[in-house]
Amino acid sequence: MTADISQVGGPRRVCVVTAGGQAPAIMINALGAAFGAIDVVMERPEPAWSFLKRRARNVGWTNLAGQYLTIKLIVQMKRLSRRSVRQIIREEGLQVEIGAQHRIHNVESVNSPDFIEKIDALGPEVVFLCGCRIVKPDILARVRVPILNCHAGITPQYRGMNGGYWALANGDVANFGTTVHFVDVGVDTGAVIAQIRSTPGKGDTIWTYPLRQAAMSRTMCVMSIQAALEGSAEPIETISPSVQRYHPEIWKYLWVGITKGVW
Repeated sequence: MTADISQVGGPRRVCVVTAGGQAPAIMINALGAAFGAIDVVMERPEPAWSFLKRRARNVGWTNLAGQYLTIKLIVQMKRLSRRSVRQIIREEGLQVEIGAQHRIHNVESVNSPDFIEKIDALGPEVVFLCGCRIVKPDILARVRVPILNCHAGITPQYRGMNGGYWALANGDVANFGTTVHFVDVGVDTGAVIAQIRSTPGKGDTIWTYPLRQAAMSRTMCVMSIQAALEGSAEPIETISPSVQRYHPEIWKYLWVGITKGVW
């Protein structure tokens, strides 16, 4: 699927905040095609021990151990599945490296003082989060422009991690998709602006779903930001249970794969 992302109103000050990766690069390049060169605030990856302690407080150390094994599996399988990843990139016409025209600004964290200093200096009209840490309330309160988030899942039922995988694992194929929402103090709990649903490709897995979701949502993200720039972005009604998801524990991941064919 090739997104229609022709220029929608000339250069605008759009700032994307991310920790990096292929899916955010896809989105940055799509936004650049629509709005001109993008300011990209790149935060450092969260230290592993900090991440593990924080996650353990939410799920417990036993579940964390199972999730950590799944994370390591995903990392390894990404390396071993480069051919299938390249095929998806060709099929979808994706640019998975941030274009040289975009401006990269490095900060320690989205929650660090240098982030606010950078945002104040850049003066964006819209801030767009795409694969970064949860923003703390005091930081949110200091950003005076609309803040949107691209979430690889349908909210509120698939908040958190691996939204596409969990929809398929639950037999909820109709909710394999992506959401753009306003950012509030919760985890993907902000008011929804737009959602798009599609289906994964044959042979897709938990380590390739994010590429498919990024591909399907490029136009939606462009139009959501355009609406925010024009002051016309309006919440849409969503009626479903609100559930925060994490990585599946390795034993659950293997069981779902064997019994349901969802990998």
